[in-house]
Amino acid sequence: MPDKFIWKKFAEIDINDAFFNSLKDDYPEFPNWFQNKSEAGEKALVFQDEQGIEAFIYLKREKNEHIELVDRILPAVDRLKIGTFKLSERVQGLRLGEGAIGVSLWYWQQTKYDEVYVTVFEKHVSLIDLLCRFGFICVGKSKRGEGVYLKKRKELNYSDSYKSFPFINSNFTKAGIVPIDENFHDRLFPYSELKGNNKDIEEETAGNGITKVYIGSPYTVMHYIVGEPVFIYRIHTGNEQKTYKSAITSFCTITKIDIIKDNGKPIFSLNDFIKNAGNKTVFTKEELSKIYNGKRGNLVMLEMVYNGFFGKGKNIIHKLLSDNGLFQKHPYEIELTKNQFIQILNMGGVDVQNIIIN
Repeated sequence: MPDKFIWKKFAEIDINDAFFNSLKDDYPEFPNWFQNKSEAGEKALVFQDEQGIEAFIYLKREKNEHIELVDRILPAVDRLKIGTFKLSERVQGLRLGEGAIGVSLWYWQQTKYDEVYVTVFEKHVSLIDLLCRFGFICVGKSKRGEGVYLKKRKELNYSDSYKSFPFINSNFTKAGIVPIDENFHDRLFPYSELKGNNKDIEEETAGNGITKVYIGSPYTVMHYIVGEPVFIYRIHTGNEQKTYKSAITSFCTITKIDIIKDNGKPIFSLNDFIKNAGNKTVFTKEELSKIYNGKRGNLVMLEMVYNGFFGKGKNIIHKLLSDNGLFQKHPYEIELTKNQFIQILNMGGVDVQNIIIN
């Protein structure tokens, strides 16, 4: 299965694909709507493999428009509407759904609109569960009987890093750095390469999901805690000077910490280790088995939600971090203050106020 979406014009998409049958059943006007979008030259994100279309996302910026509910009208404001969001049954349980909603919310973040919403019929239980996991709240029903699910940046639920995604909870006092060898980094974060790339971030991210699992062997007890923001540090393993090639590329929030082995003593069985890693790690079952059986010391698994990246030409090399007093120890031992975390975000050209909302 391919690992990315592709921006495609409506005119390039086959509306006769069986994937669209349910949309035609739910919305009799869908063919006309699709044709209008085609004539207007608009685009959608499409995930397609040898079996056909598996996912489709259409995002629409609404400027100063109101939303009509059965019992009231929501005031006219600027909103992002997830106009069409559909996954085939075959991929609903994969990372594709998580990645697709993650991309939609990243796009919303870029608009700086306060609200994002989607309408969905009650029968689409899996989609509703996914929306609720990412902090959408049902605010009522549309006149055609759909639930209207809304998320506001001014009313984010910070009790869960997924509900507040893509924003970082401002209520933190320390942050960390997670080091990853370049080969594994580029498999886990293919859109955060040191050199960057020219591909659209949406194309890569949607297929990979926004939950990341890191497996490491720290020689000491790590200071990380659930809810703590961390930077992802790509370690250069080549012959060039590492201080100019190793760099911070991305930032995440830790959602789960599992101590798999403690000084060689198994805390999790091999089967539980593989099960917990699931499809969110870059390792195969065979690689996970080799890692588990080959570690006599500590083995730790961190689960993280991927909040963002710096991008081409903006990754922050070790030399710059060191010169600014931000990298004086082994990455596992570094505890950044909130101000230092913000300082590094600024060094990477990030709009901090659009990442951490006070």
